[in-house]
Amino acid sequence: MRDNRRGFIKKAGALAAGSLILPYLSKASGLTDMFAAEKPVGIQLFTVFEKMNNDPKATLEKIASIGYKEVESAFSTRGGYYGYTPKEFKKVVEDLGLKWRAHHALGAPFKLPPGRKLPTGSDGKPITIPTMKNLRDNYQQLVDDAAEAQLSFLVCASTPVGTMEEVKNSIEVFQKTGEASKKAGIEFAYHNHATEFDPVEGGKTAYELVLSQTDKDLVKMELDLAWATKAGKDPVALFKEHPGRFPLWHVKDIKKDLQTITEVGTGVVEFKRIFEASKIAGLKYFFVEYDLAPSFDTIDLCYSNLKKVIG
Repeated sequence: MRDNRRGFIKKAGALAAGSLILPYLSKASGLTDMFAAEKPVGIQLFTVFEKMNNDPKATLEKIASIGYKEVESAFSTRGGYYGYTPKEFKKVVEDLGLKWRAHHALGAPFKLPPGRKLPTGSDGKPITIPTMKNLRDNYQQLVDDAAEAQLSFLVCASTPVGTMEEVKNSIEVFQKTGEASKKAGIEFAYHNHATEFDPVEGGKTAYELVLSQTDKDLVKMELDLAWATKAGKDPVALFKEHPGRFPLWHVKDIKKDLQTITEVGTGVVEFKRIFEASKIAGLKYFFVEYDLAPSFDTIDLCYSNLKKVIG
């Protein structure tokens, strides 16, 4: 009887302890792995492209009021960094309690794909694209600007990858930019669209070639979760195949048709499952993106829905 009673007490104690611990374990696995839950939410400023062109400071104020803490910049019709020098823009951002973490630059001179047109502004006219520096021709200047702003990352927003020759040229540019970035004390990453997962010569995809033919310590990846999903790729599988290679993410959602970008949490991207693999990915920063969002309500909904996932 004594042994039975001792066994019962031991089991009861274990159950009691478990009842205290399980909610925390459940919360940790349910939200992500706690690592991502502690990360502040960022936004890619292309999301509010026209608003940033019209009034950068007021737009950043609104972004901060919603709850975003970090920003990733993109090109602007104002030229430079929304009309500012790197140091000036950094001050504008930080005066509002935000952190400027990364900047997007083109891999080669801007050229519209066949059949594509420039987006229109609120006046119904196509936006004006100023002359922009690109990594092929100006990588050192872009690296120097990123270092002046004390950014963590310089990111290639897009680059020609439709042919094997284009892929090889892009890989060469990435290696040079990665080396220059390391010397400057920053990191370099490559942001994908869906086309990088299309086969090129030999059946390999541009994405596979970039991953396999660049130095993993010099060229990191910024995975766009919606475009990867559109291409039929599983982000978690990519993380497991290349652990630590994905320190940046674009948190973007896409509808079931795999054509229409939608607010975070209203499409088919499996954010909860993806964030649970954030440590495997090597995640450092993530940025909400909704290409040319129609209103601040859109990014407000994206923020609130994402917070439900990561806590």
